[in-house]
Amino acid sequence: MRAVTHQSFGEPTDVLDVTEVAEPSPGPGEVLVRMVLSPIHNHDLWTVRGTYGVKPELPARAGTEAVGVVEQLGEGVTQLVTGQRVVATSQLGVWAERFTAPAASLIPVPENLPDEVAAQLAAMPFSAISLLQRLELEPGQTLVQNAANGAVGRLVAQFARARGINVVGLVRRSAGVEELAAQGITGVVATDEDGWEGRARALIGDSTAPVGIDSVGGEAAGQVLSLLADGGRLVVFGAMATPVMSIPSGPVIFRDLHIEGFWGAQVSKDMPADQRAELFREIITRLLDGSVTLPVAATYSLEDVREASAANFDAGRVGKVLLRP
Repeated sequence: MRAVTHQSFGEPTDVLDVTEVAEPSPGPGEVLVRMVLSPIHNHDLWTVRGTYGVKPELPARAGTEAVGVVEQLGEGVTQLVTGQRVVATSQLGVWAERFTAPAASLIPVPENLPDEVAAQLAAMPFSAISLLQRLELEPGQTLVQNAANGAVGRLVAQFARARGINVVGLVRRSAGVEELAAQGITGVVATDEDGWEGRARALIGDSTAPVGIDSVGGEAAGQVLSLLADGGRLVVFGAMATPVMSIPSGPVIFRDLHIEGFWGAQVSKDMPADQRAELFREIITRLLDGSVTLPVAATYSLEDVREASAANFDAGRVGKVLLRP
């Protein structure tokens, strides 16, 4: 069968290839899944570069999330049936025609959830909603986030709105404000325009922003920090622009600001199973009632994975880039 692999770490557009590999067989407690659609996440490409928190042995397979159809059950699997649609997440090597996964890790897909939505069900929505859960904000409170037009930023805004939490979003391009408005996401300010900080503070209004989310790094981290209330928390989710944060020491010292990290994969691993199930129920409910949307920018075949990887970083991209067999 065909699978996306890389023999070395490097830029995905240089090192990813489609190769013929042996079709896997499910072991005890596993199932064989035929891949239908799989999204490209930033962390997938960082893993290919060798710069993510998990570094696979080479040669390595790629991709971590997919919707597919169960084709074969391993010994002892009783909770799934062949022909059932499922979502795999945090399962390295799903950019392939088929892959195996522990049956207990798979999420059954409701019949009325389209493949294009189901393919994105787990990683980004769960990161966004578990991040909100970690922030412990009450309805009416405000958070500030940069990368508001990124996949997680859009989801944080939508889930927060459904929970009654106000979100002030920062984007680095003025065009990003209109792009988000087209998805119904407002309260966004472009930092490439003069006076952006005053407009952001006006959106915060008489309330304060006890929490900020940084997904960019560099000076963008300091921009979020500048809008926080005294004693506020800056939660570092990602580093889209640079792994180095430019944070002035004065506000951290004199305003008692706190900086902490958030890694969705570890949070999910440590989360009690009943809480994880509850959050997934909320995700599916929001997707079905339309209060949260997961648009698709483009779909590529596995053979075009290098082109698809490049498209992932297109400025102004709205929605995920998907791969199909």
